[in-house]
Amino acid sequence: MSEIQNVPVTAVPENARILDVREDYEWEAGHVDGAVHIPLDELPARLEELDPEQDLHVICRSGGRSLRAAQWLEGNGYSAVNVAGGTGAWLEAGRPLVSETGSEPTVL
Repeated sequence: MSEIQNVPVTAVPENARILDVREDYEWEAGHVDGAVHIPLDELPARLEELDPEQDLHVICRSGGRSLRAAQWLEGNGYSAVNVAGGTGAWLEAGRPLVSETGSEPTVL
């Protein structure tokens, strides 16, 4: 398997296509606005929802699941990088999150 590029949250461009691979309850608590949500275990079945011509920045809570997803995507012909530190680092860097619950966004 090829080496996957890890990028810090501060290097993710504003217009980046972000794929969030966390579970539903994590997504609902807080996520990057405009991100695509496909939980890691659903990724193979939902691959057609992603554009293979588009670069993906893959994110999870801390970087482990997103690394596995990025490796799998790269192995299937997609261009993907892992967002190091995940949504936890995103929040710590002061980058905005939105919530589906009506509450202040948080990272679970």
